[in-house]
Order: sequence, then structure tokens, then C-alpha cells
Amino acid sequence: MSTLLALAPMSMEAGALRRGAPGALVARTGAGPSRAAAGLDGHLATARRHGVAAVAVAGVAGGLVAGMVPGQVVVADRVLRPDGSVVAELASAALLAGALRRDGLRASVGGVVSTTRLVRSDAERRALAESSGALAVDLESATLVEADWGRPAAVVRVVADVPGHRLVSPRTALDLARGLSALCRSGPGMQRWAEAAGRRSVILAGPRSYCAGVERAIETVRRAVERFGTPLYVRRQIVHNAHVVAELESAGAVFVRELDQVPEGATVVLSAHGVSPAVRAEAASRQLRVVDATCPLVAKVHTEMRRHAARGDQLVLIGHPGHDETEGTLGEAPGIALVEAPSDVARLDLDPERPVAYATQTTLSPEETSETVAALAARFPLLRGPSVSDICYATHNRQEALAAIAPRCDLVLVVGSATSSNSRRLVEVAERLGVPGHLVDDEAGIDLDWLAGASTVGVTAGASAPESDVTRVLRAIESLGPLELTTAEVRRESVTFPLPQEVR
Repeated sequence: MSTLLALAPMSMEAGALRRGAPGALVARTGAGPSRAAAGLDGHLATARRHGVAAVAVAGVAGGLVAGMVPGQVVVADRVLRPDGSVVAELASAALLAGALRRDGLRASVGGVVSTTRLVRSDAERRALAESSGALAVDLESATLVEADWGRPAAVVRVVADVPGHRLVSPRTALDLARGLSALCRSGPGMQRWAEAAGRRSVILAGPRSYCAGVERAIETVRRAVERFGTPLYVRRQIVHNAHVVAELESAGAVFVRELDQVPEGATVVLSAHGVSPAVRAEAASRQLRVVDATCPLVAKVHTEMRRHAARGDQLVLIGHPGHDETEGTLGEAPGIALVEAPSDVARLDLDPERPVAYATQTTLSPEETSETVAALAARFPLLRGPSVSDICYATHNRQEALAAIAPRCDLVLVVGSATSSNSRRLVEVAERLGVPGHLVDDEAGIDLDWLAGASTVGVTAGASAPESDVTRVLRAIESLGPLELTTAEVRRESVTFPLPQEVR
């Protein structure tokens, strides 16, 4: 039984799909909306008779946007009419486009508009792009996706003619060949998309997503933009999430690596991960207006380090080298030794007969730090630690919530950026429990191979990932078939932190 029904307008397109997706059922629709409509009942019957899992409308198309090249693939997230009205929204577009990119294709997600005749001139292309907002134009997709297929549907159009190229010219054959070659190479990705289609369950871990410190930091930047105007400078990523940073950039925030990139006298927000006293001194010397968005839980660790240093203790920080939070804490006192694992403890050049005090990066896991603390205690009898764990409550809660659902899952998806330490720790929690875990910024990062055969998927999000990213992931999974969604909440969070004085 074939999992994929591929609908192609012309025989050359159908041939390319048969070569690229030999396991698919490929049917010709005929070129143009009237032929597509005439054969639609037959194609619907074919899908039912063969029990296909998914349907893809695929073929060549015209590019509408300057800079497009022959062979570029457009995976439609919406199919439109020339006036911009939406015929269908296709939520699995990002999943399929990601599969094609992993196969080495240049794939974009965007609108495909269907017209009743060929679009020949650049002026027509520009007008159509403006009226519809689409990336590509074809003749058949609107007619075909408007039907009730009762299963996931996709539109994959490969650009064969682009702005600046006449529709009939000496280049036409070459451009068409490039388009058909890319269409053939799209076949395996379309097959994997169809193989991932089907009914599944999703268990949402709770709590997940933003913690109080992240909410405070993001709101601090928003308020600072309102109060002090733009450009507003932010040292490092305010929180480790690509979508959050992009959103704040669009609001007027300018993210810089170091303070020497900030004009003297400007306003700068310090990120939630904290900074060393040297950074604060540099800001003062350059007469910068500082808005400090350091998470209060990170500030607690800094205070502990200063207290231990004033007492004359030898200092150890358990954390990951190069992380923004670690760098800030190491700057709180001279000579702080950084260890990442129990094996690092044996290399410490410290006096075992003097007190040793340790603190930890807040976004680690308790399991990750416990063995290192045990190694420190075994080597240094006078070891001192925090009276209350440095591990952030949100980090602990999200790990606990994931541990509660992971044994019931075939796959765990953690929504968060690769720069987020607490998000990466969540993947490790799943893997320690023997469940495949993957970190994704959003739905575009999901590999369809992960979903094939996964009937129950666990979903959580790191403390710096917005809930809107979780929603996008859920919508993409649902686009592959009926979804049963449940939430397993191990505890409710009610922690809040006041905003910095400068933006209240």
C-alpha cells in the first residue's frame, strides 16, 4: 500500500515524481484549473481506494519574487486566489520544507497563488505578488486542495521560471530542466512526510515555557523601549531564545556582544544571565544608563560568591564554560575555579585543609550537579554549599514534569534554542529515561523521521521558550493527522519578580 498520492499536472512532472518517489502513487491531473476540476472525483476515489496516508499536489510553478532561482522549492503554507483570499492553510508546510532542506534542496515556506491563465510578464508577477503575498504562481493547486481529502495535504511547487526571465526564451529548457530535477529530488522528502502522517497522542508537560525571571527580563526590554526610546541596546541575548530576540529586535532593541558596541551615554539592558562587576564598571565609565534585568535567582548566586570570598573561602563554581551566566558569576571574585563534571574535581589545585565553598549555575539539573558535589565533598572535608539549592525552581520543575511523562512517550520534543542551557538539560532528562529526545526552536526543526512510528509524543519547553512556539509545534503535529492532546501538570507556579526600578 502506498502512503503518498502525488498529483502532478503534466506527464513530465509526473515522471519526475515517479523517479524521485518510486513508492508513491502518482496521478496526472491535467494542466489548468478546468482539467484539474474535471478529474477531481477520480483522484478522491483513488485516495480512498488505496488508503493513502497523505496527498501532495506537486509540479513546477512561476516565481513571483525577485531573487528566486530555477529549482527553488516553495512549500505552501497557504493556497490563495489572485485577490489574496485564502483557499486553504497547510500547517505541515514547515515540517515538509525542513525535510527538503535536509535533503539539500533550497526550500522556502510561503503562499502559492492559483490563476486561470499563465502569468507571462514581470509586471503581472509584481502585481500578483502584491495582491496575494505569494511566492509562486500555478494553475491547479487551489482547485485540488479545496477538495475534502480527509487526510493531510501539501502543495510543493518548484520554480521553473523567475522574474527577469521571459517565459519562452533560450533559457526556458534549462530552467525547466532544473525545476524538474528539483522536483525529482523532492520525492523522498514527500514520502517521509506521508510516512509520518497518522493519528497520534501528545502529552504536554506542565509546567513548561517561561519562568518568572524570563518574563521579567522580556518585559524589562519592552518597558525600556517605551520609556527610553530606540535604539535600545541589550548586552548579549536577553534570554536564550531566537524567537524572543527577533521579536524584541523588531521592536527596536539592538543586541550587542560587548559594551564597546554601545554609544556613550546610551541606555543598555543587562541580560537575565547576569554580568560581572567588571562589566558594570565599564558601563559606569562610559556613562551608560543601565537597566539591570538579571534574574534574582542568578543575583542570589553572585551574592553567595561574594560572601564566601569575603570569608576567605576557596571558591568553586559548577557550570558550563562559556555560558553567559557562568561568565558573570566567575567575575564576582578572583580565583574562582570552574568545574563541569566530577572528573574535573581531581584536577583542582586547592588546599583540602581550608574551607572550600561552591555554587552552581542555576540552569543545571540536580542529577548533573549531585555527583560533582559528592566528588567535591569527598576531596574537601570543609566543603560549604548554598543553604538553598542554586538550581532554579523553574529548571527543577520542568525537569520533574518531563520525567513524569517521558516513560509514557515514544518521543520527546523540547521546544527551545540550542543556546538555552535549561532546554538542553530537558533533552538529557528524556535520554536518561531511555526516550529519544530532540531540541527544536519551532516546528521547522522537527525531523519527520522522528515522528514516523511515534504514536505518543511528549512536548515541553525550556524556561526561555514562549508558549507560542509550543503552539506552533502542536499545530504542525496535528497537521499530520488526528491528535489527542492531554496535559500532565505536576505542579503550578506562582512565582513573580518585580521589574527593575528603572522601568517600573
